[in-house]
Amino acid sequence: MIHTIMRTPGMTSTHLRHGLADGPGLFLDARAPGLAVATGVGSDWRQKLPELYGTNVVLRELRMSDAPSLLMLLATEEVARFMSPPPTTLDGFKQFIAWTHRQRSEGHYACFAVVPEGLDTAVGIFQLKALEHGFGTAEWGFALGSPFWGRGVFPQGASLTAGFAFDQLGTQRLEARAMVENARGNGALKKIGAVPEGILRSSFRRDGRLHDQILWSILESDWRRRADGLWEPAAGAGTGPAASSLFALPH
Repeated sequence: MIHTIMRTPGMTSTHLRHGLADGPGLFLDARAPGLAVATGVGSDWRQKLPELYGTNVVLRELRMSDAPSLLMLLATEEVARFMSPPPTTLDGFKQFIAWTHRQRSEGHYACFAVVPEGLDTAVGIFQLKALEHGFGTAEWGFALGSPFWGRGVFPQGASLTAGFAFDQLGTQRLEARAMVENARGNGALKKIGAVPEGILRSSFRRDGRLHDQILWSILESDWRRRADGLWEPAAGAGTGPAASSLFALPH
């Protein structure tokens, strides 16, 4: 089970390294074993996203200083070929980061930077977008730089993102869409417990062509029942994702 922590007042770097916390208002939610939830975070995320801690991965708000690493890692053909074209310039990624902050403050979108242990800048992103008022149904997407495929970064990031959606946003249903040709992305979604619901024909335009997508879902009720094993990396999960083709990166 991935142990995740949200930073609250009183927590030190030593507490975070050892998965401990003595700050006020921190408790373990029995509905989702292994997930530590800071009281009040649910109402504050529109001001700034919380920091979510896995074993060796942190999810946090995107910063302008992340733009160079995102440009280098996400604008490659290997990653970008299965999603809407990402920005292709440093300024484009800075504009994207500013856009994510505005969307978050409006309360219908969240974008987390993926920062592996030992690094200071983002190597990928996880996105959450409300499909109805109140985040009852949400769409999520991901993109991860290829040097970090197969290193356990994606399963941890997926666990942290889903936990935030179900515990803090009140999401009941998470949807994901990935091009049928995206074997890595579809394999990653399957291995974290997502359920394929069908084919969305000609639902995604890329390079002037329409592509079919697979619609995946994770229900809050399923996630609770399977919390003891859903997010453990399955055999072969180390192949890692390419990206999901959920929604466009503004550029």
